[in-house]
Amino acid sequence: MRSFRSEEGSELVEFSLCSAVLFMSLFGVIALCMALYSYVFVTEAAREASRYALVRGSQCQGFSDCNITSAQINTYVQNLSYPGINTANLSASASWSGNNATVNYPGNYVTVAVNYQIPLAIPFWPKSGSIIHISSSSTMTISQ
Repeated sequence: MRSFRSEEGSELVEFSLCSAVLFMSLFGVIALCMALYSYVFVTEAAREASRYALVRGSQCQGFSDCNITSAQINTYVQNLSYPGINTANLSASASWSGNNATVNYPGNYVTVAVNYQIPLAIPFWPKSGSIIHISSSSTMTISQ
């Protein structure tokens, strides 16, 4: 007759408990690495877009898209091709400031703000499915 004190199957129960914690931690680290990757992309996209805008002011020559607008900068940022970035969750806006009345005039400043929303997907985590908002901005002086 079998005793109720038998330890058959205890390894399977211990493995299942430990593996659940291990995989939750592993997928959590992967999700946080993806969030960090997205942050690096957003900061780089803001810098690239402000560089793109600073040479396309009201006095630019040699480019087909001189006197650039905020909508054109948004399109430029969304066309940057980075793997793993969902461009549907990406937006960019530009604002100009300075002493001259002409907005895109050389010597004025262009500020580009890039926003990205990344879904948080960690298995068994209570806030899984929530959205992390990542944003960055870059300001540069218009050169032409």
